[in-house]
Amino acid sequence: MSKNIIFFDIDGTILSHRTLEISESTKAAISQAQANGHLVFINTGRTLAELDFDMFDLAFDGYVCGCGTYILVGDQVLLQETIPSGITKLLIEDLRKYKIDGLLEGQTSVYYDTDMRHPVVKKLFKEHTKSNFKVSTWDDDQISIDKFCIWIDSESDFTSFYEKYKNTFQFIQRSEHFFEIVPIGHSKGTGIQYLLNYYGIPKENTYALGDSTNDLTMLHSVKHSIAMGNAKTEVKEMVSFVTKDVDEDGVYHALKHFGLI
Repeated sequence: MSKNIIFFDIDGTILSHRTLEISESTKAAISQAQANGHLVFINTGRTLAELDFDMFDLAFDGYVCGCGTYILVGDQVLLQETIPSGITKLLIEDLRKYKIDGLLEGQTSVYYDTDMRHPVVKKLFKEHTKSNFKVSTWDDDQISIDKFCIWIDSESDFTSFYEKYKNTFQFIQRSEHFFEIVPIGHSKGTGIQYLLNYYGIPKENTYALGDSTNDLTMLHSVKHSIAMGNAKTEVKEMVSFVTKDVDEDGVYHALKHFGLI
């Protein structure tokens, strides 16, 4: 069986939005794929600070984090792109100026404003604190981030913020009021290309599983693109194969379909 490389999104792909757990069938599928000689990688919008122990317990061959801003293989960091501290400071000033709430994401910590307004941000703060992630504030003197997410409401001046930063960052619209924001030149797709060059694996031997709009560059970058049954419609419309829901053994079904396990 020839060596392939398989990329997995986390949320909604290997991790259920309903149970917030990785199913036993998903764990078995990933382990079997590795046992068959295939490389398995996480490819996520989460930064390193947002990976919990379950992700490491599965012993992936490596991790593409922060939408392609950080690549880890074993214990070796292959790529690391951090937003310059001067730009981060200006970002924080403008987020407050334009009344935009957000989550700033780094390799060691996640950062929240001390004055959180948006209900989703407040919920995330509680979840991250409960999960024992290292949580700090936007006023942290040592703040260091790779990417960030924002949530807007009726008081936000998103247009002014976007116009100021559209040539510095890529804005990935995840929903009407939610944007994931990454330095231009980085994406889940660029992370894949980096690893294909690193390993010398042809595109014909590439697979990716995802469910959301931040997975589009990842799915476009592989030969065999797979959407979860719970994926957004625009994701399902552009893939090679639509598998079952994450809660219906979708990962196992997909890898079995392609003969990877």
